[in-house]
Amino acid sequence: MPVLQAKAITKQYQMGEVIVKALDCVDFTVEKGEFVAVMGPSGSGKSTLLHLLGGLDDPTSGEVMLANQPLSKLSDREVTIVRRRKVGFIFQFYNLMPTLTAAENIGLPLLIDGQRVQQHGDKIQGLLDIVGLGDRATHKPDQMSGGQQQRVAIARAFVNDPEIVLADEPTGNLDSKSGTAVLQLLRRFCDQRQQTIVMVSHDPRAASFANRVVFLKDGRIVKQLSIQQRNGNSQDVWAIMEVMGELEL
Repeated sequence: MPVLQAKAITKQYQMGEVIVKALDCVDFTVEKGEFVAVMGPSGSGKSTLLHLLGGLDDPTSGEVMLANQPLSKLSDREVTIVRRRKVGFIFQFYNLMPTLTAAENIGLPLLIDGQRVQQHGDKIQGLLDIVGLGDRATHKPDQMSGGQQQRVAIARAFVNDPEIVLADEPTGNLDSKSGTAVLQLLRRFCDQRQQTIVMVSHDPRAASFANRVVFLKDGRIVKQLSIQQRNGNSQDVWAIMEVMGELEL
């Protein structure tokens, strides 16, 4: 079974007397271990799609199947539990707690889930080692660079062993070098741990690290592209840019 599946999802918003259709009957499937990038111009529905896939919002119509569970059939509490245990989130602006250390920020999802964080010390340290911050466990966010903070946020997203990780412009607030390091890290989680990732991005180079790129326009999926090298290769970047040009994105 796919890790995540959206079936004919539509999302409408009421703006005064006008109804705005942010997503229009979108079908979207992600297999286990797949890294999918979602691209499109501002207002195309990228972030709306991510919010619906993660159970942060409800579709106007259609169904989201997450970890083989139809979200519309669950209560609000049940959706919260699924989201907390099955989904990891990575945001553009890190969203770290400024008063907590790197290790404490990583362990926060465990604490929220009612688990004893002290019992997961080895796991948290292991994640710090994987993201290259093994010696920064006691550092707080204001003692780390933007790239380091985002790596803490990545480790936090994986601490609950989620079925899927949803990343919203994870390199949008980083310089080129730090952004590349983050993308390589996500690629490694996908390749070595069979982690499933969906990433929204406006950057063709960022998207070139994915297995597949999905292009949104006016709330609809208008094209998909398989990526060959998946490592920022210039040929893949040009292929993505060519599709964007064809679609006038």
